[in-house]
Amino acid sequence: MRGKDIIGFFNLIVIVAVLGAISYAAFQLQPEAYDPDTLCPDGVTPPHAAVVIDKTDRYSPDEAEAIGDLILAVRDQLEIGERLSLFELDQRGDLANTESFSLCNPGRGDQISPFYRNPARVESRYQAQFEAPLQRALADLVGPKDAPQSPIIEALARLALEDGFGPDTPRREVALVSDMLQNSDLFTVYGAARNDLSRLPDPAMVADEIEQRYGDALTGVRLEIFLIPRPGWTQAQARALPAYWDQVFVRLGVRARWNTL
Repeated sequence: MRGKDIIGFFNLIVIVAVLGAISYAAFQLQPEAYDPDTLCPDGVTPPHAAVVIDKTDRYSPDEAEAIGDLILAVRDQLEIGERLSLFELDQRGDLANTESFSLCNPGRGDQISPFYRNPARVESRYQAQFEAPLQRALADLVGPKDAPQSPIIEALARLALEDGFGPDTPRREVALVSDMLQNSDLFTVYGAARNDLSRLPDPAMVADEIEQRYGDALTGVRLEIFLIPRPGWTQAQARALPAYWDQVFVRLGVRARWNTL
């Protein structure tokens, strides 16, 4: 083979390789098919972050603003395809899905490659289909409500059985805004000796009762508690109450971390 033929053959191989690489990259960068109702990738159970607002509590304007900031912080941590749901806890232990907000992040303009998709168009879709519903939900979420009961642990267990948040979910994270003053048929912190929690049932008994009712659905859940201080409960909320809850959570396989709002 002559020198010119060899060079031509080599150039042909390079061109084919480059075209192949471009085609492969284009295939990899194509947006996945998604569910139009949830914006989640079809056929996939994505990582799921839930924010639960204990609406059996009342919040000051400053606390309401802090709750809104918390939700936006959770939103900003979402990768493309990860899901965010907002829930209200009511006095029955039911989790009302606020404004039906439970959506996957479809991707922002700065989260995608301009090589294949138009960032401005992606951002426009994000604002219309994800951000606008989120802002509508925020407007209602922190409105004041109160209730005679606060079944906190039951609500968390029920959430862990929800479709899209069950044990098969690859990563389950809950941000819970609450004073953690449990009041249900399971147990109540209220009584004459307000700051003496030694009268509460053994944490092992509480965990056993939850597992009897709901199974081991809470195992593996990562829980971030944003504690709301309540007048008259400062002493208990500082030490004894978190210590008691931690014993319950450990027995249920929940990894809990405490924060102030």
